[in-house]
Amino acid sequence: MKAWRVPGALLLLLGLCLASAAVQADPLLTAGEAIYRGGVLRSGAPLDGVRKDSGQGVQGDAAACVHCHRNSGLGSQEGLYSIPPVSARYLYHPRAAHAEHQDLPYVAGEHPDREPYTDVTLARAIREGVDSEGRPLGYLMPRFALSDDDMVALIAYLKTLAPAQVPGVTPTLLHFATIVTPDADPVKRRAMLDVLERFFAEKNSFPWGPTPSMQTSGRTAQIKSMYMANRHWQLHVWQLDGAPADWPAQLQRHFAEEPVMAVISGLGGTDWTPVHAFCQRAHLPCLFPNLEVPVDVDRDFYSLYFSRGVLLESQLIAQRLGDTAGDVADAPVQQVYRSGDSGEAGAHALALALQGFGRSVQDVPIPAGPAGSGVREALQRAAGRGPLVLWLRPDDLSALAGTPAPLRPVFASGIMGGLEHAPVPAEWRQRLLMAYPFDLPERRVVRVDYPLGWFRIRRIPVVAEQVQVDTYLACGLLSEALNHMADNFVPEYLVERIEELVGHRILTGYYPRLSLTQGQRFASKGGYLVQLPVAASGRLTAMGDWVVP
Repeated sequence: MKAWRVPGALLLLLGLCLASAAVQADPLLTAGEAIYRGGVLRSGAPLDGVRKDSGQGVQGDAAACVHCHRNSGLGSQEGLYSIPPVSARYLYHPRAAHAEHQDLPYVAGEHPDREPYTDVTLARAIREGVDSEGRPLGYLMPRFALSDDDMVALIAYLKTLAPAQVPGVTPTLLHFATIVTPDADPVKRRAMLDVLERFFAEKNSFPWGPTPSMQTSGRTAQIKSMYMANRHWQLHVWQLDGAPADWPAQLQRHFAEEPVMAVISGLGGTDWTPVHAFCQRAHLPCLFPNLEVPVDVDRDFYSLYFSRGVLLESQLIAQRLGDTAGDVADAPVQQVYRSGDSGEAGAHALALALQGFGRSVQDVPIPAGPAGSGVREALQRAAGRGPLVLWLRPDDLSALAGTPAPLRPVFASGIMGGLEHAPVPAEWRQRLLMAYPFDLPERRVVRVDYPLGWFRIRRIPVVAEQVQVDTYLACGLLSEALNHMADNFVPEYLVERIEELVGHRILTGYYPRLSLTQGQRFASKGGYLVQLPVAASGRLTAMGDWVVP
């Protein structure tokens, strides 16, 4: 079914893209966005606000509307206090006796049983802290001293928030994409798609089928209305090719031909930056792609990751090396990695981290080539007193066999090396510590057993366990978030709902805990340094507690 190819869908996408561009091109909307998101007035001065009851002042970024009303403009929850939506759809909506009587999806904190705002009463609310009927607003709402020009800009921007129509959403379908870069592992690609395709198929197997229009569940004033339009999920696979410089144009073409609400999971190789940047520009949520080298930018809103991957491993190793004392503390740390692989990014991140500890680094790259080639030669070049860090794949680790283990400390990447299955020769195991940004196998077994059972029942081959478990976890979070959105299919609201839900997740797969708040894009933040067992049947030994660098 290619419902997304109808001209109306393309016109919708074009209109939304133009609307997004308009915010950037229109000086009035740009000024309003700066006030809402950054707390910066048109003059460049910081926004000032005062809470009436306490007299507590807030200024600049701390006063920005986005912190409470969020990027979506649909509000949030502060403990037991619900922050109301400030999207114009809700502020200007005609009065309704109860939430179930209005034709808008329910959001926490909305007040349907009041007079609709006008530009004049909204300006009064922002300046004086009274609602459209003259009643005092909640104590968390500051009173802002805005000039007429600033007020006009802010109100104009509020009218762009939480649009009624978004790409990839029809009365019967929700469209999603998964993105695969050309350097992604083909085995992991098939493993990920096996999980995604089966999860989507089961989401679409409800017996009553999709409903063509919204239905409300509210029957009394005590029951909050939530729309219950059942929509099929449609998965689109955006397979990229060529060099990273070519990907933005390909992504734009995919998005124009197949408008989607969000990107779910995905698989990358050594460079995800063009994908991350595209999703940020397009205001397209990108939820938990499978990456060894994610884009480490917390300020960007639209991409969420489970872990920093090798970048987190570099922090774990750096913290250990920074605490090392003794006669090797002044010797350069030597890093061995294969050029063009993920280990190059890990090595670069470790070098930057060690600068803070005053430690120097010597890189020993292995030329790109067949697996296992050049490893022994690299070890000869890396001879010295300083710690040795190996950013190597399993085949390269296997090439260590027959080479005497050095007496100095040795570290290795768990993500690249195969975690507890890393083929490290026995003579190296007692000298080597592995960065391990996951929970220990025996501690995660219960959390992983559920998705593994799900795979087994559905006869999905488990060929890349961590990738498949992470993909299943991402699908579960998406499903749970959509269940809480009440048909308010706003991309920013989807990200915000996942931020709120992820910390309450019990089945967290490979991770002992997950959490996200505003300004955090990585849900798991720590890891271990572990020692591999000498015997193949043994257990990993954690060299200390879970560490959050």
